[in-house]
Amino acid sequence: MFPLTEENKHVAQLLLSTGTCPRCIYRFCGVDFHAPYKLPYKELLNELQKFLETEKDELILEVPNPPPKKIRLQELEDGIDGIDNLSQNGEGKVSVIEDGSIASKNSNLNVCNVCLGILQEFCEKEFIKKVCQKVEASGFEFTNLVFSVSFPPQLSVREHAAWLLVKQEMGKQSLSLGRNDIVQLKEAYKWITHPLFSEELGVPIDGKSLFEVSVVFAHPETVEDCHFLRAICPDCFKPAKNKQSVFTRMAVMKALNKIKEEDFCKQFPCPPNSPKAVCTVLEIECAHGAVFVAGRYNKYSRNLPQTPWIIDGERKLESSVEELISDHLLAVFKAESFNFSSSGREDVDVRTLGNGRPFAIELVNPHRVHFTSQEIKELQQKINNSSNKIQVRDLQLVTREAIGHMKEGEEEKTKSYSALIWTNKAIQKKDIEFLNGIKDLKIDQKTPLRVLHRRPLAVRTRIIHSMETCYVDEHHFHLYLKTQAGTYIKEFVHGDFGRTKPNIGSLMNVTADILELDVESVDVDWPPALDD
Repeated sequence: MFPLTEENKHVAQLLLSTGTCPRCIYRFCGVDFHAPYKLPYKELLNELQKFLETEKDELILEVPNPPPKKIRLQELEDGIDGIDNLSQNGEGKVSVIEDGSIASKNSNLNVCNVCLGILQEFCEKEFIKKVCQKVEASGFEFTNLVFSVSFPPQLSVREHAAWLLVKQEMGKQSLSLGRNDIVQLKEAYKWITHPLFSEELGVPIDGKSLFEVSVVFAHPETVEDCHFLRAICPDCFKPAKNKQSVFTRMAVMKALNKIKEEDFCKQFPCPPNSPKAVCTVLEIECAHGAVFVAGRYNKYSRNLPQTPWIIDGERKLESSVEELISDHLLAVFKAESFNFSSSGREDVDVRTLGNGRPFAIELVNPHRVHFTSQEIKELQQKINNSSNKIQVRDLQLVTREAIGHMKEGEEEKTKSYSALIWTNKAIQKKDIEFLNGIKDLKIDQKTPLRVLHRRPLAVRTRIIHSMETCYVDEHHFHLYLKTQAGTYIKEFVHGDFGRTKPNIGSLMNVTADILELDVESVDVDWPPALDD
């Protein structure tokens, strides 16, 4: 059933005669069901011609500004033949030009003065196939996708001009047309292209998919269409660091909502002029949302930093916990980069024992994302076999939201340590036994000198929940501590020149230092333990 009614006939004639394509005519007539837009372009034009055939063969619209313009329906029909022959005529094909953009070599098409060819060439099967070829060549693994498009901002200006024209004509018939009555260009484009993409790629379009195919359109010929708005509404066009141009779609829409109709009509032609060429495609990009892998690691080396140790641009040690784990994940997931996080960190000379320290790795733009639990186990084993400095357990895929559990209430968590202590004075077993009875000792720690270059200066109160001692000899003993997370253990032992009070040295009235330190447990119940 043809979607337009007799009531729409005058608007359809008006728009067609000024250079508007059939699909944009449907949009301005408020056709909000999908089927009519999906018809091949030539068929759309033929249907529209039949609808209007009761009128004169030649439509003439007299508009004082710009001058009267004649467009023959037959010329429009002849022009669209070029699209229909895309697959047969090499000169008419959509092709990739030297700068990587996609343009049309078809010179016969009368380009729509509103959508600049978006709803003409760029929703036909020939173009969709070319996009799908790029998607398939990208090497991404996906079971659904989200399709996004970016249109030139001047399309909003041209649509505004066409709206004012139609609104004025409808007003003569005591009819109204609000901005919201027009079907949005992006909506109509997706109605047409989504089924074509699904059919070509064999997967559904899903707005929640992590795999995104994006197409960016441009139209250099009309790029200055927006510029008059900046002179009238300068507040709408403020430079932004991450934007190459002030003429963003949002800025243009803000200005269009602000400008008076009469001021707009003085500055921009209504109807808009017909362009010579259709849009070009600046880029077709494929990207996959990040995936997250979590686990726990043990560190057995006293010469291994958690993250790369670089001072003044010079690398100090050849590897790190982060790299020993992430290098394997990057290769298997075919990701571009990663971000490593953990529940706290240990110094380069500190071991992490017990059940390990929780960590999570964000893998950015991974090309492979589907793994069985057995494949993840094999990946864990590969990491563990590659180095005797670390071991990983409970490796698993997690969600972005789940990572929050690792950081929740981090400072309220407890951590257990064992340390080998040295004292300058000779001690006996009885000299250290009193430490066993101290519970929930509050200490004040000014930011340690060794981390002052990367941490703000502050005094932090921390709690030593319990201590247990084991005498070794007259200058050494083992100290086992359970503390609040975030406690600087080394400074609690030697005092950091009085910046941590009280400390082991002040409690025992000796000079004390720490020779070895091990993290025995990190009491964060995440990620879930897995069976071996």
